[in-house]
Amino acid sequence: MKLEEKLLARSENKCELCNAGASLTIYEVPYAPHKDEDGCMMICQTCLSQLDKKAALDSTHWNCLTTSMWSEVSGIQVVSWRMLNRLRNESWASDQLDMLYLDDEKLEWAKRTGDHENDSDVDLHKDCNGQILLDGDTVVLTKSLDVKGSTLNAKMGTVVKNIKLVNDNTEQIEGKIEGQLIVILTKYIRKQGA
Repeated sequence: MKLEEKLLARSENKCELCNAGASLTIYEVPYAPHKDEDGCMMICQTCLSQLDKKAALDSTHWNCLTTSMWSEVSGIQVVSWRMLNRLRNESWASDQLDMLYLDDEKLEWAKRTGDHENDSDVDLHKDCNGQILLDGDTVVLTKSLDVKGSTLNAKMGTVVKNIKLVNDNTEQIEGKIEGQLIVILTKYIRKQGA
């Protein structure tokens, strides 16, 4: 039996954190000792985007941890501990964290991401108006820009389709203007339709 089949059977075709039944994907828990069913789980896109810090934390969504933290699956326990730590400023999360016991091996695994030392803030790509940007969005330049190393001048009002977010810098995106892929600062764009 393949890993995905085992996980779907164990999860009963639901997210193993919040019980949502749509858009499930396999999530390999970071730093898992083994890539087996104990170090992986089925999760929904909402949980995935917040786990990967691609979306702001929704504390009401994570109330599901009050149930999932009691799972016998090590990976689910570890992810529950990590998320409760990110939400530890919420009284309910702090209370649950006090109740959650991990043995020394699981606790060491859980701490490897450093989530327990960080706050819950998520750095997101935002346009000049504060709208959240996503891969594939269409944006409009709010300022004429000279492209370094090129004679190209991107005029204010130019539409840039199908942007890509720069992973390690929330102030930059990539987009094509006149067939040339360039890096654009998010403070000079606004999301189209926003």
